[in-house]
Amino acid sequence: MPGMPPPAGDEREALLGYLAQYRYVLRLTAYGLTDAQARTAPGPGSLTVGGLIKHVGFVERQWMDTVRQRRVDPTEGQDAYARAFQMDATETLAEVIAGYEAATNETDSIIASIPDLGQAVPVPRGVPWFPEDVDAWSVRWVLLHLISETARHAGHADILREAIDGGTAFPIMAAAEGWPATPWLQPWRPT
Repeated sequence: MPGMPPPAGDEREALLGYLAQYRYVLRLTAYGLTDAQARTAPGPGSLTVGGLIKHVGFVERQWMDTVRQRRVDPTEGQDAYARAFQMDATETLAEVIAGYEAATNETDSIIASIPDLGQAVPVPRGVPWFPEDVDAWSVRWVLLHLISETARHAGHADILREAIDGGTAFPIMAAAEGWPATPWLQPWRPT
């Protein structure tokens, strides 16, 4: 996949194209990392590349539960949210990425089944960061939110990755996709 989303013929294609691009660059931050490196929190906080990928998959599942109005076990709440940021010692990076891809495939399938992106998505009540004065979002709004959430965390993961081994976005993409070396861009190589 190139470094930019593809041209789009309509709104749905554009939204899904941008979401796919940011998902891809988030996954790329893990390219070439070991499980231990994916669990490494090189910054002042506890964020890790593996934890961010796991979190974004969790978020997509939650939003698709909201779109489909599926009931979620209320006991999951805060504990599940906190666990979703952690790639625990029993998980491999490959498992975390596979879980993320399963979540993205489910999202794509659900969105494909909805003919109108203007379809109402009721705002769940009792979530502190959700507005009390809004009754519903649209599926379109949910997609835009997923794009912004994924892009935000892809940026976090870029910073973490660079702190782990010096790898940055385009050299990593060049290595993953087999781009030839040029005078201005050398594919990433493990140190």
